[in-house]
Amino acid sequence: MSDLVTDELIELQKSADAEHRRLSGLEGEERRAQWERWRAAAERAQSAVTEHAASAGLSRFEVERAVKKAVRHPEDPSAT
Repeated sequence: MSDLVTDELIELQKSADAEHRRLSGLEGEERRAQWERWRAAAERAQSAVTEHAASAGLSRFEVERAVKKAVRHPEDPSAT
Protein backbone atom coordinates (compact mmCIF):
# COMPACT_ATOMS: atom_id res chain seq x y z
CA MET A 1 0.00 0.00 0.00
CA SER A 2 1.34 3.43 -0.88
CA ASP A 3 1.91 6.33 1.49
CA LEU A 4 -1.20 7.91 -0.01
CA VAL A 5 -3.60 5.24 1.23
CA THR A 6 -4.13 3.71 4.68
CA ASP A 7 -6.39 0.87 5.78
CA GLU A 8 -8.42 3.36 7.83
CA LEU A 9 -9.02 5.59 4.80
CA ILE A 10 -10.11 2.59 2.75
CA GLU A 11 -12.55 1.40 5.42
CA LEU A 12 -14.04 4.88 5.84
CA GLN A 13 -14.54 5.23 2.08
CA LYS A 14 -16.07 1.75 1.85
CA SER A 15 -18.50 2.71 4.60
CA ALA A 16 -19.48 5.94 2.84
CA ASP A 17 -19.97 4.14 -0.47
CA ALA A 18 -22.13 1.47 1.21
CA GLU A 19 -24.33 4.12 2.84
CA HIS A 20 -24.72 5.84 -0.55
CA ARG A 21 -25.81 2.58 -2.21
CA ARG A 22 -28.51 2.17 0.43
CA LEU A 23 -30.22 5.33 -0.86
CA SER A 24 -31.45 3.46 -3.94
CA GLY A 25 -35.20 2.95 -3.95
CA LEU A 26 -35.89 4.91 -0.79
CA GLU A 27 -38.41 7.73 -0.62
CA GLY A 28 -39.64 10.33 1.83
CA GLU A 29 -38.50 10.22 5.43
CA GLU A 30 -36.68 6.92 4.92
CA ARG A 31 -34.60 8.49 2.14
CA ARG A 32 -33.90 11.62 4.19
CA ALA A 33 -32.71 9.53 7.14
CA GLN A 34 -30.47 7.40 4.90
CA TRP A 35 -29.14 10.51 3.16
CA GLU A 36 -28.09 11.84 6.58
CA ARG A 37 -26.28 8.56 7.35
CA TRP A 38 -24.51 8.75 4.00
CA ARG A 39 -23.58 12.40 4.52
CA ALA A 40 -22.14 11.65 7.96
CA ALA A 41 -20.12 8.69 6.64
CA ALA A 42 -18.85 10.75 3.69
CA GLU A 43 -17.91 13.59 6.04
CA ARG A 44 -15.87 11.20 8.23
CA ALA A 45 -14.08 9.85 5.15
CA GLN A 46 -13.35 13.32 3.78
CA SER A 47 -12.11 14.59 7.14
CA ALA A 48 -9.76 11.63 7.48
CA VAL A 49 -8.40 12.21 3.97
CA THR A 50 -7.79 15.88 4.74
CA GLU A 51 -6.08 15.07 8.05
CA HIS A 52 -3.89 12.34 6.54
CA ALA A 53 -2.82 14.52 3.63
CA ALA A 54 -2.00 17.46 5.87
CA SER A 55 -0.05 15.42 8.42
CA ALA A 56 1.94 13.58 5.72
CA GLY A 57 2.55 16.67 3.56
CA LEU A 58 0.66 15.13 0.65
CA SER A 59 -1.76 16.52 -1.91
CA ARG A 60 -5.30 16.12 -0.55
CA PHE A 61 -6.58 15.59 -4.09
CA GLU A 62 -4.05 12.81 -4.75
CA VAL A 63 -4.87 11.08 -1.47
CA GLU A 64 -8.62 11.18 -2.17
CA ARG A 65 -8.10 9.93 -5.72
CA ALA A 66 -5.91 7.05 -4.54
CA VAL A 67 -8.38 6.04 -1.83
CA LYS A 68 -11.37 6.05 -4.17
CA LYS A 69 -9.43 4.11 -6.79
CA ALA A 70 -8.37 1.51 -4.21
CA VAL A 71 -11.97 1.10 -3.04
CA ARG A 72 -13.87 1.33 -6.30
CA HIS A 73 -11.33 -0.20 -8.71
CA PRO A 74 -9.15 -2.61 -6.74
CA GLU A 75 -6.42 -4.37 -8.62
CA ASP A 76 -7.42 -7.73 -10.02
CA PRO A 77 -5.07 -10.26 -8.39
CA SER A 78 -5.31 -12.52 -11.45
CA ALA A 79 -3.92 -9.72 -13.64
CA THR A 80 -0.44 -10.04 -12.09
